Amino acid sequence: MGEGAAESAEILLVEDNPGDVRLVEEALQGTDSTLHITRDGTEALDFLHRRNEFADVPHPDIVLLDLNLPQVDGTQILDEIRSDPELERLQVTVLTSVPEEYAAPELDELGANDFFTKPADPDEFMALVRRVI
Repeated sequence: MGEGAAESAEILLVEDNPGDVRLVEEALQGTDSTLHITRDGTEALDFLHRRNEFADVPHPDIVLLDLNLPQVDGTQILDEIRSDPELERLQVTVLTSVPEEYAAPELDELGANDFFTKPADPDEFMALVRRVI
């Protein structure tokens, strides 16, 4: 999609850091996109498979995925997405504090569409989210 896209998107943010959640919410203000938030890996998988309290949610167009999550980590979520015929074409962008040199080879193998290390500066982080969407 990219910055300035007129198209609306259903976005699933999988993030346990409240500060990063707030920054993504701010970055998406004024867009037609709908942000859905899950705060751990189990919730994310329930959302993606429309289980439990997520039975009636829409399928996301984009998943913004952190790697360091409680219960089920981001690499396990990505692996499950890519191994599920109903989810395998989903756009997954990893936004994480893990340095690229440590995570990128494994994420390429697992099929991440994009990988970005979260900038420390909040304005840079919001600009990155706008570019990704």
